[in-house]
Amino acid sequence: MMTIAPIICRCLLFALVLVGCTQDQQNQLSRKVVELLDGNYRVTYANGPTEKSWVIKNGKVTTSEKGYYYFWDEHKHYVQVPIENTFIEEIAN
Repeated sequence: MMTIAPIICRCLLFALVLVGCTQDQQNQLSRKVVELLDGNYRVTYANGPTEKSWVIKNGKVTTSEKGYYYFWDEHKHYVQVPIENTFIEEIAN
């Protein structure tokens, strides 16, 4: 039970921080969390009739101040897409 208490405290603190943030700040924070966590993701860029998706397996999606997401796809290709009109979803193994 002692190991669960710090995790619960961190989750509660994170929830309190989110409540006090604007929507833009919440979006920035969620992008930062994605940067820190290795995982499986589907990244979709959709702009008008153009739609392209990539799968990232056991990897990261990172951002910069320039407004782009950067990642390596499942075929080990380096991809850069604009943050605007790009959606990231976590997928199961």
